[in-house]
Amino acid sequence: MRISPGPLLRRAVVGCSALAALSAPALAAVSAPAVAATTAGPAAEAEGLAFTQRYHALQHGGIVRAANSSISCGDATKAACSAARRGGRGANGDFDMRYIDVDDDPNTYNSSRAEVRLPQGARVSYARLYWGGNLRVGEQKPPKDNGRVLISEPGGRYKELLADRVIGHRVAHGAEAFQASADVTPLVRSGGAGLWTVAQINVAKGRTAAGAWGGWTLVVAYEKKSEPLRHLSVWDGFGPLGPGAERTVTLGRMSLPATVKGRVGLVAYDGDRGRTGDSLALRTGSGRWTVLGDAANPRDDALNSTISEPGRGAAKRVPAYSNTLGYDSDVLELGKGIRSGGDQLAFRIVSHRDAAWVGALFAAVDAKQ
Repeated sequence: MRISPGPLLRRAVVGCSALAALSAPALAAVSAPAVAATTAGPAAEAEGLAFTQRYHALQHGGIVRAANSSISCGDATKAACSAARRGGRGANGDFDMRYIDVDDDPNTYNSSRAEVRLPQGARVSYARLYWGGNLRVGEQKPPKDNGRVLISEPGGRYKELLADRVIGHRVAHGAEAFQASADVTPLVRSGGAGLWTVAQINVAKGRTAAGAWGGWTLVVAYEKKSEPLRHLSVWDGFGPLGPGAERTVTLGRMSLPATVKGRVGLVAYDGDRGRTGDSLALRTGSGRWTVLGDAANPRDDALNSTISEPGRGAAKRVPAYSNTLGYDSDVLELGKGIRSGGDQLAFRIVSHRDAAWVGALFAAVDAKQ
């Protein structure tokens, strides 16, 4: 996949800051046609962002997501690195971490691909890209590039994408972490299903005790009349977890059936495989918390460097490392037998030992008809 020569600011711009009053000065004019009009530069930054609802719909349909990491251990010929990529218990702080770069473009230093798997006949109603990582490892990456990435639809060419929300950016736990995001609904509507590529995420390579990590997740809500009526929700924020910290996200008033069925997705950074004490739990109304888990995500090690989803035939990724060494983008079933007990759905993310960051949560939950 090639991008035209010339500086980055001459590439097409997909998104922009929606917070014009807080944003940096405007970028230089672009020469390529813009997918969406823009007059502002990258979004402002803040140390922490409270979780807020980004999207909600009550409709027949669901949510799919594509995700991949942007960095991995640097020498696959060594047994420890090879074993970690296949799913071993290695952590990012154990390795000299190097960029993943799957495209054939010499102008990109990191790139990875993942599949948006939309049901046939589905219509995209909302799509948002999240990206983030650690800026401080063996090198120091400039924060000025946090709000810019390149994105390409299946078979397409790279376009520059700018964050359209305040970017979370905080120094803690020996790392300098950030997350940015942008609305890409028009682009995903036109690009459709298939392998999407995201490049130039501002992550640092090298080796430190905190470790290098980073990746991206594309969340896509869709409408399809033949599917059940569901509440579709996307929430995001940014803040550290652990040791002992937690985040609770309440999805608000919902008309829930007696038995809640659905799926929930979580995006988090720097969780280490085998370091137990972190969990994702659900409750409806004022009931008890039910800890979620599956074969890929143990109930006491939810932040375990996985990109996973229920069922067979997972969406494609290039590369498809089982242990992402510090990046989690997981989809889990809510499970059977969770009684409503009310009309609210809440999720709690807890980390007792891992120093991690949580960035987004999305859910597709059956509605009462």
